Amino acid sequence: MPILSRFKSTFLLLFLMLSACKGQQKEDNSDTKAQTATPPSIKVAANRTEAYAPHLKEKSVGIVANPTSVIFKEKGYTHLVDSLLSLGVDIKKVFAPEHGFRGTADAGEHVKDGMDTRTGLPLISLYGKNKKPSKELLEELDVVVFDIQDVGVRFYTYIATLELVMEACAENNKPIIVLDRPNPNGHYVDGPTMMKEHTGYLGMNTIPLVYGMTMGEYALMLNGEKWMENGIKADLTVIELENYTHDSEYHLPIRPSPNLPNDTSITLYPSLGLFEGTNVNAGRGTESQFQRYGASFMDSTAYDFSYVPKPNFGSKYPKEEGKTCYGKDLSKTPRMNKVSMEWIIDAYNNALDKSKFFLTNGFTKHAGTPLLQQQIEEGMTNEEIRATWQNDLKEFKKIRAKYLIYD
Repeated sequence: MPILSRFKSTFLLLFLMLSACKGQQKEDNSDTKAQTATPPSIKVAANRTEAYAPHLKEKSVGIVANPTSVIFKEKGYTHLVDSLLSLGVDIKKVFAPEHGFRGTADAGEHVKDGMDTRTGLPLISLYGKNKKPSKELLEELDVVVFDIQDVGVRFYTYIATLELVMEACAENNKPIIVLDRPNPNGHYVDGPTMMKEHTGYLGMNTIPLVYGMTMGEYALMLNGEKWMENGIKADLTVIELENYTHDSEYHLPIRPSPNLPNDTSITLYPSLGLFEGTNVNAGRGTESQFQRYGASFMDSTAYDFSYVPKPNFGSKYPKEEGKTCYGKDLSKTPRMNKVSMEWIIDAYNNALDKSKFFLTNGFTKHAGTPLLQQQIEEGMTNEEIRATWQNDLKEFKKIRAKYLIYD
């Protein structure tokens, strides 16, 4: 082969090899970039105005909302009601759940009917004498919009509000639109399952304490399983989230109720919320609600932490008001992926007068079963108690799987 031809061939080979390396380097760089890229932020359904506004055009609208019902902006947020009014949507009335439309009522405190001072709209309480909209209240409406941030715990009353509103809409042939929001405890399913004979406002269906579903998914399950009165089904539209999975960590920018001030309180709520059925204080009357527990009747020598609950925003009459409570500070607890009985067992074991511990009726309503109190009183460990939940959880997960929208 002549020298010039040989040189050309060698040069061509080197050029192709360099090009291949360069291409590989480009691919490698793009892979690295893809791996380190910030995941797209979650878009709540309320922000997807284009998806639901057409359903409200030239309609008389009712809104079920509270302070979490907002549309997020680049800076700050706008309440859904204010946003829809600015778009010319004909909102006739607002339905307010537990804690009220502006979120100032204590847990369990009746919310009164009234008028929203900002908009002049009538406010109808769904947490007072009537927890379900009447036929008369729905009569002038063409459609109902439901938009409330949930925390994914059975005894948190907003899923009961959802069910009763859906039921009322179904009975009165009114369509309902659920604007979905992330579930901060949506990454797991756990806890004791509600027994049918103990269902009520703190648990209307036989679901676990932590059910791992968004409001939209739960609404689909209510319809699909025919859990509402007489198996009735609502004319339901779910406006979905964008960029959400059940493993997504979601920081709630607005407290969902007065006594859930931050992410730690929300992750501990499934476990510490059970103290609501006892005489033990779980942080109400402090600035660390559901991040600590204690009582004056617990052994002071067993703890190096104490505090004194006082009336404050969200708790006018806290348990153990003005008394020194001995217990534990859990404010450094990382995100949880299970319900723990460790703390309620600890509190029971260190109660000096165990007859003061349980408020049996209230505890059964929160636990969903009388068995949990018996198990604690009998001295079962956290692991032993959790083992008794597993068969029910397995069966529920089969039902749940049919209605999941998100991975």
